[in-house]
Amino acid sequence: MAARGLAQALATVSLSVSLSCVTVRALGGPPYSCFSSRSFHLSSVIMSGSNGADENSHNKARTSPYPGSKVERSQVPNEKVGWLVEWQEYNPVEYTAVSVLAGPMWADPQISERNFSPKFNEKDGHVERKSQNGLYEIENGRPRNPAGRTGLVGRGLLGRWGPNHAADPIITRWKRDSSGNKVIHPHSGKNILQFVAIKRKDCGEWAIPGGMVDPGEKISATLKREFGEEAMNSLQKSTAEKQEMEEQLHKLFSQEHLVVYKGYVDDPRNTDNAWMETEAVNYHDETGETMDNLALEAGDDAGKVKWVDISDKLKLYASHSQFIKLVAEKRGAHWSEDSDAGCHG
Repeated sequence: MAARGLAQALATVSLSVSLSCVTVRALGGPPYSCFSSRSFHLSSVIMSGSNGADENSHNKARTSPYPGSKVERSQVPNEKVGWLVEWQEYNPVEYTAVSVLAGPMWADPQISERNFSPKFNEKDGHVERKSQNGLYEIENGRPRNPAGRTGLVGRGLLGRWGPNHAADPIITRWKRDSSGNKVIHPHSGKNILQFVAIKRKDCGEWAIPGGMVDPGEKISATLKREFGEEAMNSLQKSTAEKQEMEEQLHKLFSQEHLVVYKGYVDDPRNTDNAWMETEAVNYHDETGETMDNLALEAGDDAGKVKWVDISDKLKLYASHSQFIKLVAEKRGAHWSEDSDAGCHG
């Protein structure tokens, strides 16, 4: 992935299922966002006035130490997360990483800098400062995390004040036996779905191979670029190899796809003033023919890459397990050994 920053916030996401949120990118590049032509209805609502945090959301955004540092957040109890809950004693720690303060291309200047006048809640030149969850408040010149308090102000590792947009491509296929037949789970009786997962170098957790949306870049382009960089090591390929890979990726990413989620992500890099948002999009290879020709090779921020069987046993980065669960549901695939489990949160 490329370098850029991400952020944190808390949100209660309302869907036909309850779901947390996504992932983010850290040093050297933020994470994801996604797009799709066939969309599965999802309504994400930020409950900025809630009296507490849902047990499945806004947890990783309050963890300490802050990633890549020894900085400890001010502790925020569940009942004090919502901004509408009065808390005069709230005294969050201020922290923005040196890598962000150095002023890389993917990062904003400090709010106090004279020539910096960001247009929050709208398109600011090539930078998208709109949130997928609606309008967010500005206090003392700084955007306020619509999901609630995180115990830390500033931007941490995230480049943008306010929303940091990412894209997550979820590439799936059916698990098949040596004869090419779909493998059925013995307990649920449903076919087993697999997805391409990477092992992140920064934290060692398995994740969807997503990344940050570049200024002016279409999300569809981000999805394809990030998958190529993370799961196929495109940055290290020769010109001829890149051309062949591009043809394969075009075939995969030009097919019908499913937008699984759009909105806030509960990420450990989020702060009171910067947070991650993403679009998770599923591209499904029904026959397996397209993916059979793609040679997976870890690259960029990925330490490893492999096909992983989807089930409720998965422990993934940020809120990626929630996205994977939604894909399994939508595809009618195995998720839990309890065949009646469905999506009960």
